[in-house]
Amino acid sequence: MKILIAGNLGYIGPSVTNQLRKTYPDADLIGFDIGYFAHCLSNASYCPETKLDMQVFGDIRKFPAAILKGVDVIVDLAAISNDPMSFRFEEMTLDINYRSAVKLAKLAKDNGVKSFVYASSCSMYGLADDSERKEGDKLNPLTAYARSKVMAEEELEPLADNNFTITCHRFATACGWTNRLRLDLVLNDFVAGALVNREISILSDGSPWRPMINTKDMARAIDWGVSRKAANGGKFLAVNTGSNQWNNRILALAEAIETVIPGVKISVNPDAPPDKRSYRANFDLFKKLAPGHQPQEDLISTVKEIKDNLVAMGFNDPNYRESMFIRLKVLDYLMQNGLLNNNLEWTHK
Repeated sequence: MKILIAGNLGYIGPSVTNQLRKTYPDADLIGFDIGYFAHCLSNASYCPETKLDMQVFGDIRKFPAAILKGVDVIVDLAAISNDPMSFRFEEMTLDINYRSAVKLAKLAKDNGVKSFVYASSCSMYGLADDSERKEGDKLNPLTAYARSKVMAEEELEPLADNNFTITCHRFATACGWTNRLRLDLVLNDFVAGALVNREISILSDGSPWRPMINTKDMARAIDWGVSRKAANGGKFLAVNTGSNQWNNRILALAEAIETVIPGVKISVNPDAPPDKRSYRANFDLFKKLAPGHQPQEDLISTVKEIKDNLVAMGFNDPNYRESMFIRLKVLDYLMQNGLLNNNLEWTHK
């Protein structure tokens, strides 16, 4: 088997690479990434990409069809990956997350690839009431990032057929430790703040809902998508991916961290306007279709792993939100130093 992982040098990439190498020890694994965050290693004793057979550097917007020769499966993780970045780079978000994903899928199908696994997002449900959102419920994308995922799914669906299976994982909010850590994700940010500032500052009143998923469980789900047959879910499948037990209010996340890092001050903003990204997701369909690939990580062990690795690497930056652990700050640095242009293309070619 030959599997290509697009966007493998991001936050989720190390977990996906580890999982696929474990499941398919003899597979040819190819990484394809533009390399914005290739240097953003955290507490790594070795480069995670050594588990790949090949690493290709390139722009997903200009994907070279030649490297698809013999590829059986594509896992597409490539994305402008959060709301602040998509707000700043809206057109590039649509180009990378949506247009390039559809173009890659078409190219894959034309070149005999059998399966396409796309990292979509539960954020497309947007502001919702307390009921759990299911796959057939109305979508309410509120950001360029969420819209890009909706648009990609809409144009990927008609490409699926008997010879080309498409799986869109509508992932809950990512969290947990990887060797390419991000601290611009809610749980990761809270752990870092608790560790170095002894404080967790919640911008809302703490009541908004947010489903979460550990990157290791994301990788298990992607593993299932790699081998999924059309008889199990259909030629095209968009599925909420996570666990009902990981639907948490924001305040509950902070309180869980407090049990691991005692003495932390938790502050909320009771006068904050409603968080427009408050939603719960229902993961029953994923549990039914993928019983052998269900989430195995829990909230407390996830918090402990983040904390222990941050301590091990000597993390002690109270201003970490201005650091290279924040993806938007990395892009700003690369642009300010003339390494990226306004279209997020490398200038040194």
